Amino acid sequence: MSVKPIAHRDVPAHQLAEVDPVLARLLASRGVKDASQADLSLRQLSPIGALGGLDAAVRLLMAHRTGRVLIVGDFDADGATSTALVTRCLAKFGFPAVDSLVPNRFDFGYGLTAPLVEIAKASEPSLIVTVDNGISSVKGVRAAREAGIDVLITDHHLPPEQLPDANVIVNPNMPDDAYPSKSLAGVGVAFCVMVALARELAKEQPDLAKVPANYLDLVALGTVADVVPLDHNNRVLVQAGLERIRARRCVPGILALLEAAGRDPAEIVATDLGFAVAPRLNAAGRLTDMSVGIRCLSTDSPEAARETAAALDGINRERRHLQNEMQKDADASIETLRIDNGEMPACVCLYESHWHQGIVGLIASRIKDTVNRPVFAFAKESDGLLKGSGRSIRGVHLRDLLAEVSHRLPGAITKFGGHAMAAGLTLRKDALVAFRGAVVDAMRRLYPAADFNPAIVCDGELPASHLSLQFAEKLRAWMPWGQQFPEPIFVGRFTAQTARLVGESHVKFVFDHDGQPIDGIAFGQRRPTLPAAGQRVEVCYRLDVNVWRQRRMLQLMIEQWQVVDD
Repeated sequence: MSVKPIAHRDVPAHQLAEVDPVLARLLASRGVKDASQADLSLRQLSPIGALGGLDAAVRLLMAHRTGRVLIVGDFDADGATSTALVTRCLAKFGFPAVDSLVPNRFDFGYGLTAPLVEIAKASEPSLIVTVDNGISSVKGVRAAREAGIDVLITDHHLPPEQLPDANVIVNPNMPDDAYPSKSLAGVGVAFCVMVALARELAKEQPDLAKVPANYLDLVALGTVADVVPLDHNNRVLVQAGLERIRARRCVPGILALLEAAGRDPAEIVATDLGFAVAPRLNAAGRLTDMSVGIRCLSTDSPEAARETAAALDGINRERRHLQNEMQKDADASIETLRIDNGEMPACVCLYESHWHQGIVGLIASRIKDTVNRPVFAFAKESDGLLKGSGRSIRGVHLRDLLAEVSHRLPGAITKFGGHAMAAGLTLRKDALVAFRGAVVDAMRRLYPAADFNPAIVCDGELPASHLSLQFAEKLRAWMPWGQQFPEPIFVGRFTAQTARLVGESHVKFVFDHDGQPIDGIAFGQRRPTLPAAGQRVEVCYRLDVNVWRQRRMLQLMIEQWQVVDD
């Protein structure tokens, strides 16, 4: 069992004086230094009107108020929530004909492609609205415009050098956009467009102004699921959505998915959306078709929501089985990749002809966590092409890395796109070996100081007074933790009472702390050597609340542990 070094977060001197000192320290180390940054009420939302293109988007939507509008989404949870949000809002606004179309990843690939436009033309839309995609859809937008269909792009992905010739583009990451929050998910961008449209329509019908806020539960789910940075603006959106879910004032589909996952809506936190609800939605896009996920989020019938949620739960079980089998292949192959000095290459590339292309992103993510390097995993797309998905480490921008490789290997990558931390590509199969070498060379050129042995960043030792169920409850409710606003991790030393293996790779601990037993669990441990009773153990952990038979107990969620002499 490899042990990572431990680093401690820097804590600024200026901290909130109005809250518990430990909470103040945690928030200050995450950039929250004044009351406004700690305030997650909707009045703290960045001014929506500052988002570029909104006025033009509203004019375009108003021009098609009596026409047929087609929403083209993406096949992940962000895309599904965006599609459900816009279709629901437009229906409430009185648009008479609103349909949605989501590309099957295996037949059409990502985004508004020209072949997808051919399918879309059958419903004779006057306007296509993309959500969570479109900024790279040059050919698809051209095909739509040539067919006489107007196009509104709402997206959050980084724009390429050549932009599509859409009627209007709304994207906070456009170079000239002054919107202060660049980290909106696709559903966040769609929400801003719907708010702007609602304000215009409210001039005629004032009650329409509040319609988009009724779907902040969808905004929260899509934002957390897409793992965008939880800056202050996104934390406001997520917190508002969580409050609606806890009060059961959310779409029936979210309640049904929580029920399928065994989660109590009243207890919901951001991580539940990320680890319980989102995977069930994403499984449909990975293995079959995201339309079933959109139906789950779009229906107002609790019975229909439970039926589709059950179907999604079944698809997710199949996804887990396939992923486990692929993970065994990946684990077996990574040791063969070590180079002369015993180190892994600067970027790891994996391929198996029988892998499922909808799951390679999950494999890349798991292997990235194991080898602490950027990872690309590939599956067969067609006879001559591979479909790849990549996951990155802090400090390495994956899309920029692919741009460099594409420049060095002209024609090898037929298309690519994504974020700093995640990207997708289509690669010529005969270029795989060349790609492996080129991406390592690109890593050396662009990121010579990349950190391949990252430390676990901890928030120090938790005072004994705060190692309690009460403080764990407070942390759960205080803020939505997530990407770039990480849940607190503490470090401490305890005496082991018992340690036993649970399942294939989990370790269940009972520690003694000042004469009091504390439960802990460590998931995904590789061939652990368990401590004996009485040994001292240094533990990096998160505080959690374990609910068992209506009893609430403190539990340590262990990130890393090691036996120490002290």
